[in-house]
Amino acid sequence: MSAISQRLVIRRSQSLLEFDFASLWEYRDLLLLLVRRDFVSKYTQTVLGPAWFVIQPVLTTLVFSVIFGKVAQIPTQGVPPALFYMCGLLPWNYFAQNFSATAVTLIAQAGLFTKVYFPRLIVPLAAIVSNLCATLIQLVTFFGFFAFYKFGTAAGDTFAIQWQVVFFPLLFLQVAAFSLGVGLLMSALTAKYRDLQHLSSFLIQLWLYSTPVIYPLERISEKWQWLILLNPMTMPVEACKFIFLGVGTIHTGVMLSSIGMTLAVLLSGLIVFKRVERTFVDIV
Repeated sequence: MSAISQRLVIRRSQSLLEFDFASLWEYRDLLLLLVRRDFVSKYTQTVLGPAWFVIQPVLTTLVFSVIFGKVAQIPTQGVPPALFYMCGLLPWNYFAQNFSATAVTLIAQAGLFTKVYFPRLIVPLAAIVSNLCATLIQLVTFFGFFAFYKFGTAAGDTFAIQWQVVFFPLLFLQVAAFSLGVGLLMSALTAKYRDLQHLSSFLIQLWLYSTPVIYPLERISEKWQWLILLNPMTMPVEACKFIFLGVGTIHTGVMLSSIGMTLAVLLSGLIVFKRVERTFVDIV
């Protein structure tokens, strides 16, 4: 019997707009392996382990409830502050975790990239999927608080899940796409300008306060509201509050604009990342 020889040809694409998405499917086993690695290693050798996926958003909600609810007395549109903050943190935490993970992809994985070939985009995609698993755990926690306030307190009549909840997966798909695009842009820039590593943590904190997570959008004066609406994360956060609590300000035009900016940022991130990955080994 004659042996069947196979040849794998690795070539550099000629166009920045030519994306080899088929190779991502071919390396799906590696993607799943990296997802498992990211998820398991995040809290390896910790006492509480995966419980931190629940503890962190609960503690953040508690701090927000005390500082912004009790001390600053920022209104939460009539719903319990804990639910208001926890609901807003669902899309925001997912975005922040994705941004933090993908923004250092080229630098953090430089050793791996120089040893073996695989589609570089798999690493940031693995972070996106891994963080989604953690967000699903936080979503279960949110529903636990939701059930407590809905059926165990007098505040149960002040909020309700809307029928638009069927669009919730699409909402998180937008957040995933936007965070991936922003993360790829930051990763490409960080590979050349290392100072941006220190700037990214400050940027995400500043971004939090420019997103209506801890305050209702309606509380912003019309003079400055347009500035908040330019933030592509504003509508996903407001939409999440609306579909789960029945509060929040939704503008169809602004939502479409947010989706448009998401697609533009994602495409820009893919192009810039693809351009930098060709030569980043020489500068990392």
